Amino acid sequence: MLAEKDGRWEEHVLSLHLACEHCGETYEPISPRALSHNHPEGACPDCGGLGRQMRFQESLSIRDESLSIHDGVVKPWKCATRKTLIRRNAITRALAEQVPFDLKTPWRDLPKAVRELLLHGDPKRKFLLPPPKGRKPVETAWTGMFTELEHAYRTTTGESLRQRLLQFQAGSVCAGCQGRRLSPTALSLRLNGKTMAEFLAMTIPAALEFTKQLATHPGVMPAEEARRGLEQRLAFLNDAGLNYLTLDRECSSLSGGEAQRVRLATQLGLGLVGVTYVLDEPSIGLHPSDHQRLIGSIRGLRDLGNTVLVVEHDRDMMLAADHLIEMGPGAGIDGGRIVFEGTPKACGAHATSRTGAYLSGRATLEGIVKRKPIGKAAITVKGATENNLKNVTASFPIGALTVVCGVSGSGKSTLAIDILSAATARKINGAKFVPGRHAGIDGLEQITAFTAVDQEPIGRTPRSNPATFTGIMDLMRELWAALPLAKARGYGPGRFSFNVRGGRCETCSGEGSVALDMQFLGETFVDCPSCAGRRFNRETLEVRFKGLSIADALGLSVNEAAEVFRAQPKLAEKLRTLAEVGLGYLKLGQAANTLSGGEAQRLKLASELARRDHSGRLYVLDEPTTGLHWDDIAKLLALLGRLRDAGATLIVIEHHADVILAADWVMELGPEGGEKGGKLVYAGLPEGLLKQKGSPTGRALEQRS
Repeated sequence: MLAEKDGRWEEHVLSLHLACEHCGETYEPISPRALSHNHPEGACPDCGGLGRQMRFQESLSIRDESLSIHDGVVKPWKCATRKTLIRRNAITRALAEQVPFDLKTPWRDLPKAVRELLLHGDPKRKFLLPPPKGRKPVETAWTGMFTELEHAYRTTTGESLRQRLLQFQAGSVCAGCQGRRLSPTALSLRLNGKTMAEFLAMTIPAALEFTKQLATHPGVMPAEEARRGLEQRLAFLNDAGLNYLTLDRECSSLSGGEAQRVRLATQLGLGLVGVTYVLDEPSIGLHPSDHQRLIGSIRGLRDLGNTVLVVEHDRDMMLAADHLIEMGPGAGIDGGRIVFEGTPKACGAHATSRTGAYLSGRATLEGIVKRKPIGKAAITVKGATENNLKNVTASFPIGALTVVCGVSGSGKSTLAIDILSAATARKINGAKFVPGRHAGIDGLEQITAFTAVDQEPIGRTPRSNPATFTGIMDLMRELWAALPLAKARGYGPGRFSFNVRGGRCETCSGEGSVALDMQFLGETFVDCPSCAGRRFNRETLEVRFKGLSIADALGLSVNEAAEVFRAQPKLAEKLRTLAEVGLGYLKLGQAANTLSGGEAQRLKLASELARRDHSGRLYVLDEPTTGLHWDDIAKLLALLGRLRDAGATLIVIEHHADVILAADWVMELGPEGGEKGGKLVYAGLPEGLLKQKGSPTGRALEQRS
């Protein structure tokens, strides 16, 4: 085409195809899947849309810098067949001669340039290296030990070698897409100056504002309906208390409460009517300052004409309910009845309602844990900059109960778990965690043992149960093996295990149930026809203690077992500890995969409490009150107090007001979530938090009182 410009005619080449007139680069028509990292067309070709690749890490591959190359300082370099090892040794000798360096020099004494060359290579420098068998020597660039190892990992057919090499690798940002997950074509497209990756990296409020601005953008008019739908869904996510999240946050990294609120926002966006929704503790992980927005979202579902059932322990959520039902009065066999049904106000006045007692203020958690004076000894994390942390330096007193609080996304877990816990586990337990970015940690030499107590299941199969986890089962097996009939028959403790041959039922292999294939309906489990669900064979069940077989004993609750075994000191002590933490109702043989998160956590704490010495031990707990009623929290606080009084140091990430006020020391991060957080807002006694200006937690505590 010819066009006039300044009195001259210029020639322009136009094309029906997407092409650049300057370089001639052409593109296929863009479809939605070309902008999705979940589709091959839009995913980064290097990482497949994951944004991360497994890479060999120096921190995992080199554990002892006093060793030399000759001593095998680079651990994975020695993971190979004899033939490959001979070639690799020849390569290192050739490098040592040509660089040069001494193979017997300790790694820490080698110049940094030499270490970098050995691990990562130098594409600009040529070396005469031993070639694979059958080829002539030729000068070539040395790509580095890690590149050689990555090639070996990708090409090996041996699963054993693959697993050995995997332990020296960790996820790192993809070099091809820099963690943006999309293909070069997708990253070259912009809407109002933003690529898809840049849009997804925004927090929800920023993305909402950007989407609103697109309403006046002329190029978006054909897709106005999609823009309005996007704006609506972002608004729902914002109102659900997820304003600190970025759109590209991996779902696997979301907490249960966050994932549930994402699904809640999705349902609000659908606008369905006449649906019954069941929400299981949607306030999990949510700061009290965000409760009202979540309650507003749930009321939005109700106001559309839906029925919403919420299982919840949160005070604000209960007071906002139209109708309240309390189950109880206790847990397990002591519960299962309706204690109260009616309005929240009426619940507060109900004489026998435990929930009502706390709602009305008749019962409190004050005074369960006595405040302990803070000493000078502390663990100090210096210059923390991981995720959104803004060069935070924070001290955790030794021998005290410290609560780390703050709004969701403020950096609590990053500081306490990703940095402090990871570094401590690495130093004390030899774990392979890579701590988040920080300048250093002082005071860890005062810690001799470390335990992270979470709500993860104690086992994922029915073979694990409270008795096996706490060691009660071992003591019971020894007791049954010492009985006269067992001795006469030559039974040892192994006879009374459902995990090994001999005493277990072989029809179900000690499972107690067998699977029935229901064709298209999947498997269903029924009691084993041979042992009737008792797990042991007839001969084993004939050995009895106080008239009880080993299977009968596993069917007892903790409280019942405490009475039966009161004359057995070791057993009685373990059972008493379980009862003290509020687990007296649990059956000893209850399958671990049927326990709640709170029950699993208290089992772990009870096991820790059974230790003789807690001095120098550090415990880190992440929101331990999740799923707990006030009565259960009272038992949890008493347990934490006992651990602290025994010499332990406890760090608890928590939102619950009663736990914050019961702490010896409180640390708040914030003031908001995401990029507006990551600062140390307050560190001191709980009372000072109420007076701290700009403290969201302080405001929430003040409103509560």
